[in-house]
Amino acid sequence: MNQTIEEVARRYRDFLTGFIALVISALLASVAGIYLGSVNELLILIPGLMILVPSSINMRGAIAGILSSRLASSMHLGAFDINYSRGSVLGDNLRATFILTVLIAAIVGIIGYVIGISADLEIISVQEMILISVISGSIAGLIVTLITLIVSLGTYRYGLDLDIVGAPTVTTAGDVITLPLLVISAVIIVNLPPSMQYVLFFVVLLLVAVALFGIVRGTVMIRSIVREGLPLLAPLCILGTITGVIYTEGLEELVATAALLIIIPPFMNGCGAIGGIICSKLATGMHMGEIEPTIIPGREVLSGFLTNYIYALIILPIMAGIAHAAAVLMHLDTPGIMMMTLITTLSGLIVVTGLNLLAYLTASVSFSLGYDPDNFGIPVVTSSIDLIGASVLILVIYLLL
Repeated sequence: MNQTIEEVARRYRDFLTGFIALVISALLASVAGIYLGSVNELLILIPGLMILVPSSINMRGAIAGILSSRLASSMHLGAFDINYSRGSVLGDNLRATFILTVLIAAIVGIIGYVIGISADLEIISVQEMILISVISGSIAGLIVTLITLIVSLGTYRYGLDLDIVGAPTVTTAGDVITLPLLVISAVIIVNLPPSMQYVLFFVVLLLVAVALFGIVRGTVMIRSIVREGLPLLAPLCILGTITGVIYTEGLEELVATAALLIIIPPFMNGCGAIGGIICSKLATGMHMGEIEPTIIPGREVLSGFLTNYIYALIILPIMAGIAHAAAVLMHLDTPGIMMMTLITTLSGLIVVTGLNLLAYLTASVSFSLGYDPDNFGIPVVTSSIDLIGASVLILVIYLLL
């Protein structure tokens, strides 16, 4: 009887912790959405910038999500300690995060240019795309990593579950921090004279060289994290870039109804955060032997799925209301509070269904093949949710408006 009461109390505490984290994330991510709505003209004036937005934001959250998920698993397994030295769990994870941040940012710039040109879109030069991506990505990456570290140490100190707190925090930080830095970097770089761009490009090449040297001279743990993370994240950049192309092709319609532009960051953030929670908990459960990677999900997994739907039904209308109110206050066009709520909630429930299934499939397959699901779950789900979410959101907008 006492065990049943303790289990119910634990589940209630975990749900409440996740709910509070998601509400705070929704509020903060809405700031990024409002900012995106306020710079709508820049998105048109700097061709190709919107292509970088989803992949840049997603990669910041994905890389920090890997860090958070790995640290959470190490805490549950009793292998975590506050030690930044070479060879320590915390120190090597931070070094691997820096390497992935720099290399993936360069890849995002290259892929963004190639796909943009292939889609026959007007776009800035490849040098400018790389400079914008690497400079904004590296600065944002350092800030988001610091936030992830603070949250990790805080949960460790106060006995909270990092699996629940970590994903919403890092994905929100990725949204709120990356987007302004991306826009500011783009404005500065495209207005620099060619000579200054060449100097900056040389600095970026040096930064990439340092990251590559870090792999060669890194510990076994660093090389393992990069070896599993880089081949996964690099192809996932393509999904984010395609998402950017979808938004770019519909940019004039989104700008015309700016409330829909405002909803994009919080919608993607909310879905990504919900997916991040289930991914992190699945990875930890499999590491600890509490969840078996079976074809049909067990009760613990199905309970997590149900929790995600409850989160979505609460969080999504809040996002829609904030986006509508912001559009009204900024004198921007909006389809109305009821239509915004319908579009956001319907799209979100469809996306949450997909992320539940994808999260379990990714964790089960990676764990069964002997890989660490901490390295695969969040990047795969958040990157896929970007593409799925963009497609579903745009489709629902076209069907209802």
